[in-house]
Amino acid sequence: MSALALATLLFAGLLAAGIGLLLARLDRAADQFAAGDGRQHVVREVDALLPQTQCAQCGYPGCRPYAEALVDGAADIDRCPPGGTATVQALATLLGRAEIPLDPSRGATKRPQVARIDEAECIGCALCLPACPVDAIVGAATFMHTVIDADCTGCERCVAPCPVDCIGLEPRATSLADWRWPRPGTSG
Repeated sequence: MSALALATLLFAGLLAAGIGLLLARLDRAADQFAAGDGRQHVVREVDALLPQTQCAQCGYPGCRPYAEALVDGAADIDRCPPGGTATVQALATLLGRAEIPLDPSRGATKRPQVARIDEAECIGCALCLPACPVDAIVGAATFMHTVIDADCTGCERCVAPCPVDCIGLEPRATSLADWRWPRPGTSG
């Protein structure tokens, strides 16, 4: 056998071994992705049940971290006052846990609300801007601020930083666009 044929054979063998190793690594990575994706799918389902107020009343900085803690078993299903009893029931069903009453230490369940800034009183200090977890407040330092109603979740996090108490909350106006079909098995 010539040296060229031997080199070609050796190269083909090394190439086949390299492709085999690559396929084995890709298969292992696909298995790991599938296992992680299953968890992420459940996290997305739990997150979709939460009200997305990003209020942090549950003890987590937002709804997604709370959803992750629920899926991991690090948090109870009773920590979301904005979601109320309906959310606790839905979480119990989805996660296969027993229904428990809302934890009163987390706050009271309220109607959906929206922040309002008394623009005549606003001094433009801009302390409310970083407090808003959904960037629903528009303004700049030394200028009047206002709230974008459609983006405001009514989480109340902008109220405390205001030094002149010009931010208040009021019930969110409802319209036909806000109406949703009741879930099966619930009344209204």
